[in-house]
Amino acid sequence: MSEYQKTREELIGMLEELEDRLERITTDVRHTEKPLEQDFAEQAVETENDPVLEALGESTAMEIEQIRQALNRIEEGEYGVCQQCGQPIRKERLQALPYTSLCIQCAEKTSQEF
Repeated sequence: MSEYQKTREELIGMLEELEDRLERITTDVRHTEKPLEQDFAEQAVETENDPVLEALGESTAMEIEQIRQALNRIEEGEYGVCQQCGQPIRKERLQALPYTSLCIQCAEKTSQEF
């Protein structure tokens, strides 16, 4: 069993949950289960949450990508190493945010740039 086998399993579970969530969001935004009403006023009511759902979908898709990248880093033996400075990422940070690719110092620097 590799050092990060448990983390890998947790990431796979997170990935499955997020993919299910994204599928539900996409279905809701596309209104595929129930077509929109013909009345424009009713359509406005039915679609009023679409921008929020779209934002949630984008956020979910980004998180899915981060998890896939973390799984790749585990497979390649690069998990737990900051992708920016090359230093080890503290275990506490990995436990809190298992798909992170940056140590706390580099993450803080990156967030200050925005």
